[in-house]
Amino acid sequence: MRILAVESSCDETSVAIVEDGKKVLSNVVLSQIDIHKNYGGVVPEIASRHHIENMTIVFDQALKAANVTEKDIDLVAVTEGPGLIGSLLVGINAASTYAFAHNIPLMGVNHMVGHIYSANIEHEMKFPLMAMLVSGGHTELVYMKDHMQFEILGETLDDAVGEAYDKVGRMLGLPYPGGPLIDKLAHLGQDTYNLPRPMLDPNGYDFSFSGLKSAVNNVIYHANRKGETIDINNMCASFQASVLDVLVTKIDKAAKDYQVKQILIAGGVAANKGLRERLSTTIKDIEIIIPSMAYCTDNAAMIGAAAYYTYKDKGALDNYILGGQSSLDY
Repeated sequence: MRILAVESSCDETSVAIVEDGKKVLSNVVLSQIDIHKNYGGVVPEIASRHHIENMTIVFDQALKAANVTEKDIDLVAVTEGPGLIGSLLVGINAASTYAFAHNIPLMGVNHMVGHIYSANIEHEMKFPLMAMLVSGGHTELVYMKDHMQFEILGETLDDAVGEAYDKVGRMLGLPYPGGPLIDKLAHLGQDTYNLPRPMLDPNGYDFSFSGLKSAVNNVIYHANRKGETIDINNMCASFQASVLDVLVTKIDKAAKDYQVKQILIAGGVAANKGLRERLSTTIKDIEIIIPSMAYCTDNAAMIGAAAYYTYKDKGALDNYILGGQSSLDY
């Protein structure tokens, strides 16, 4: 089953051709990071306009790279939410038009389900499993008994972990996106600032990063008042140590409480080298699967992978009108 997938939930314009949910024939991604760097973050209106400019180009490149035509496509899948509404609409309109023009079934896919199934492209999911979704917009613990069965055990009550990384990066004067650079600088510093570990409650699965972000801001403010210099490497190391203590403690506890066979880490922050190192040294008795770097950030291949299992579970739509932005209950 060959699926043409479209992803445009934020600032990456991506089209992929995926076979049977596993074999990626092509995965073209055009990022807008260089554009949004000028603003210190993603500007929704600008993102939408660039999706419009890039979409047909990415469609053509993906089909050419996979060496297929519309006659070889069995299903069109598109991210229908969550995400930036303007960006989502560009992808939905493009996918709907392509499906309608070539009389191909169309399916809407939840963006977070896509992140989960990004790990299944190169690995085999073993159930029951515990997934931790860590990205710029979400931080969630999701229990899965089987394919397409999701139970959210905990989520962030305020800022997502990736959002906190980028905002702390801005406080430190680092260029956007701050997350990858904080991860890099953290390896050059030491945990010297004694930042809090928010909601490190042994009985709960929810997250909170707003207070940690405020704690960093307070340290910087008082240092400036005293004429002191912040050691950026040490602050990055201190911030990352706090984040990793919380993330790894929560996923370790949830995995053991639910006696899962596997831990799955997905989302943009899954590319964080510090997180990968901490998981490998802390959790020894449960298999951990993490997508390769190419599939951590937003891409259409993950939507194609998720669409295959969504189709097996629910079937495709019989028209070209999607239901709008999906809720987080999958």
